[in-house]
Amino acid sequence: MTTKNITIVAMIAAIYVLLTYIFAPLSFNFIQFRVSEVLTVLPFFTPLAIPGLFIGTLLANLFSPAGIYDVIFGSLATLIAAYLTSLTKNKYLAPLPPVIVNAVIVGTLLGVIGGLPVSIPWLIVYVGLGQIGVCYILGIPFMFLLERYRHVLPWGKK
Repeated sequence: MTTKNITIVAMIAAIYVLLTYIFAPLSFNFIQFRVSEVLTVLPFFTPLAIPGLFIGTLLANLFSPAGIYDVIFGSLATLIAAYLTSLTKNKYLAPLPPVIVNAVIVGTLLGVIGGLPVSIPWLIVYVGLGQIGVCYILGIPFMFLLERYRHVLPWGKK
């Protein structure tokens, strides 16, 4: 991996962590609107986003109320979703893997660790709705913005 690629991965990770903590009250709960998840569309444009998102999620989840479980399972959910997004050929479907994977894994995780007055199926729905909000309502316009300025992005165009 070149220095340029390492820098891109590190920047994606850093931006993910920054957005997670700037919007921390929305980032950690059973009803989540984690603004940093808008970046989960990046693997559609570059595979460098896969490790960047994984590292960013891992670092952001270090201080999650769900503790080590979120560090492990939340980060793995992001890794799986990022990989699946990179395989997507249709930009309107690119936000779907993060929605589904995070809804199931994070929703189940929140139900298993307990302490919430909501059952696992409802937690899956709540996490999924938050993901839809971020990944589609914010993510699709973000994708159009990335396409418009692809000539100045460090990874070029897809």
